[in-house]
Amino acid sequence: MQRLKDERDFHHPYEPYDIQKQFMNAVYDCLEDGKVGIFESPTGTGKSLSLICGSLTWLRDYKRRTLEDGLAADTGDSDEPAWILEHARKQRKHVALARKQDLEDRIAKIKAKEKQTKDRYVNEKPRYKRQKTAANDANDDVDEAQFALNDYESDNDGTGRHKPQSVSESGLSTENQVLLEQLGYSSKPKEEDADEVPDDTKIFFCSRTHSQLTQFSSELSRVKMPPAITQEVVTQADDEASLAEDVKYLTLGSRKNLCINPKVNTLRHSTAINERCMELQQPNTPSESKCPFMPRKENEALVNEFRDHALAKVRDIEDLGVLGKKLGICSYYASRPATKYCEIVALPYPLLLQKSAREALDLSLKDHIVIIDEAHNLMDAIAGVYSVSVTLHQAQEARTQLTIYLQHFRNKLKGKNRVYVAQILRLIDSVVAYLQAKASDIKMSDGIVDIRALLTGKGLDQINVYKLNAYLQKSRLARKVDGYTTYAAQARDLSQENTEDRGPRQTVPVLTQVQALLLALMNPSEEGRFFYSSEEASSVMLKYMLLDPTFHFKDVVEDARAVVLAGGTMSPMSDYEDHLLSYLDRSNILTLSCGHVIPSSSLLAVPMIDLAHTILSLVQHVPDGVVVFFPSYSYLDTCTVAWKRIRSASLSGSSSLWDSILDIKPIFLEQRSQPSSNNSAAAKEDARDSVLVAYSSAIASGKGRGAVLFAVIGGTLSEGINFSDALGRAVAVIGLPFPNPHSAEWKAKSQYIFTKATSQGRDGKAAARDFYENVCMRAVNQSVGRAIRHRGDYAAILLLDRRYAAPRIQAKLPRWIQNSLADGTGIREVEKRLDRFFAEKDI
Repeated sequence: MQRLKDERDFHHPYEPYDIQKQFMNAVYDCLEDGKVGIFESPTGTGKSLSLICGSLTWLRDYKRRTLEDGLAADTGDSDEPAWILEHARKQRKHVALARKQDLEDRIAKIKAKEKQTKDRYVNEKPRYKRQKTAANDANDDVDEAQFALNDYESDNDGTGRHKPQSVSESGLSTENQVLLEQLGYSSKPKEEDADEVPDDTKIFFCSRTHSQLTQFSSELSRVKMPPAITQEVVTQADDEASLAEDVKYLTLGSRKNLCINPKVNTLRHSTAINERCMELQQPNTPSESKCPFMPRKENEALVNEFRDHALAKVRDIEDLGVLGKKLGICSYYASRPATKYCEIVALPYPLLLQKSAREALDLSLKDHIVIIDEAHNLMDAIAGVYSVSVTLHQAQEARTQLTIYLQHFRNKLKGKNRVYVAQILRLIDSVVAYLQAKASDIKMSDGIVDIRALLTGKGLDQINVYKLNAYLQKSRLARKVDGYTTYAAQARDLSQENTEDRGPRQTVPVLTQVQALLLALMNPSEEGRFFYSSEEASSVMLKYMLLDPTFHFKDVVEDARAVVLAGGTMSPMSDYEDHLLSYLDRSNILTLSCGHVIPSSSLLAVPMIDLAHTILSLVQHVPDGVVVFFPSYSYLDTCTVAWKRIRSASLSGSSSLWDSILDIKPIFLEQRSQPSSNNSAAAKEDARDSVLVAYSSAIASGKGRGAVLFAVIGGTLSEGINFSDALGRAVAVIGLPFPNPHSAEWKAKSQYIFTKATSQGRDGKAAARDFYENVCMRAVNQSVGRAIRHRGDYAAILLLDRRYAAPRIQAKLPRWIQNSLADGTGIREVEKRLDRFFAEKDI
């Protein structure tokens, strides 16, 4: 077996390191055996390329074997002469090659056309026939009649204990069934079509953000792989380039990323864009107001042209948006049928982890490969997808909007519509009253919600939650109300001759968010809990939090042929086995923790305890940049205030410790994020980037002086930022960032883990403690991983807490750090080690 692994050619574009070979072999074995792999490879070790080469080599090998095995099976039991069987086998292979070659020929023509355009023209207008659109009349075709509810008399959904059927048996909503049929892909069961494209085994690659997927596509473009199916005879004239086959790759995104309709994409917020897109597709929307870019049967040729262009080369999400504009076809919907031709489909977390999102995209994971990168926060990501929160202000605003809507359309609301809208108002009133009571109690900061106390409004005990659930989803009430609210506000602005901003409103559709909470209230999951919190500066909040991600990830694991969870810092790995994959036999889980590509001499890891003077000593004995991570913003603030008062006994004069550090290196601080506006994510990025630019500039222009950056574990600078080379010659972690064990959420989570472990015959108290420690150490590992980013990099890591000396805690560090961990002693000894360490680097 080992000899076979050594003989594998992964077609890596460079000479791979030993740990990369180890990683690629582990990926190959995991996919071959149909297991779940949990793989850790530190950033800077070429993890993305290893994932690509390991998985794509397996995929091409698998397709080759599958074809040969299928051909052999077709002729294996026949009594025909051998030469006839061989001829039949070659004929079937020829048919398979011809089908494949047809796509390759179309793609080759696209490539040639794109090359001609690139070579001959600069800034040429698109040569494709674009569909007409009115870019500047975003609201001219909006009529308030489209916001009225259709008659609703169906009450067949609420009599049983089953979940209301808001979707068809295929798992698709009515809207998506219509869209698929427009594309010519019916969602209803039908007889096998001889011309239908088989959904061959492919790789679904998932990461947190589109920027990370863009990096992945950049790495993918470096790889050249031989085809899975080749001609029987290969001549010497065939060079390496002709024997390579480009990877069929596509990135899936949200409407926010891919929408090309100027009436919709200017809304900016994803929820508003989704709602407006769906509104334009409703049957009662006038044909002249519908989106002109939607794929339909009459423009199917354009959809196919989009597919061929998309697969002609590795494109990122921005490229697909540009391609859609160029062709005049919706990139979001035209991408869907193209996935069947792909070998690798890339998509961000929410599109893979949420079952409803997969159904909306018509994606099946059955017998395919799922690779999740940056999986260290997978469990939190799943919890985030299925959690929802609403502030008191949002609930009040939703109540106001619904009341205005009800008053305006009162004469048009009949029968069940009027009954159900009244029920929803009573539900919202009950939520508002509950939150107002919590807001008035200054002694209560957070806690677990008693559902009986929450739903005490008049007449709530008479509500059939299953019928109301079905009504909310089928009537599209939230979309109607949110749409009318935006329309009325814009009409009011026009009547008041307000010409400053007539563009689409940027607010989140608030009733849609409240509806999500109501649906959770009516169908609470046993794996989740409701909480209230008054920690927000503006308002008390009601939130539903998923405590156990197991159930929601289980369908991914059970459908897929194999699943790979990969990350730079997956340690400690026991959480994935115990709290995400606990239903699997341990023999079906494959784990690997790779070392680093750097030699152990390029890393110095030391646990220490003396804080204030340690920081001063650290900046004195480390060249260039020093990054210090604090366990929280409040602790950073406390240290900042204290260090400005404490006098430094190690230096002459009466300078404070803070001033003493400033005399050696300039200090930069991570900015605390301000929760408020809809653009808070962008504001956080701007604040983060400004600090990074200033810090980097100080190091670049400081003539060897360097700089020190005070950051927070779990903050904007602790993940996804590269402090390579001079930006991070030392990383210090102060304390262990344990979550607040007294918060209502952590009490509930600990109790849930205790109960679950006990029911499985395990020590519940130990399981809860281990999970609590693992959450803390995973955050630490993310922070210390910021420093070493490539083979030639080197850094010192200081762990400033006596608890880091404990074997139990050290065992939760990544193995590549454990291997370089030195004993923690006093400051003077550490100073000597730092001096020796950097002297050996010829600083």
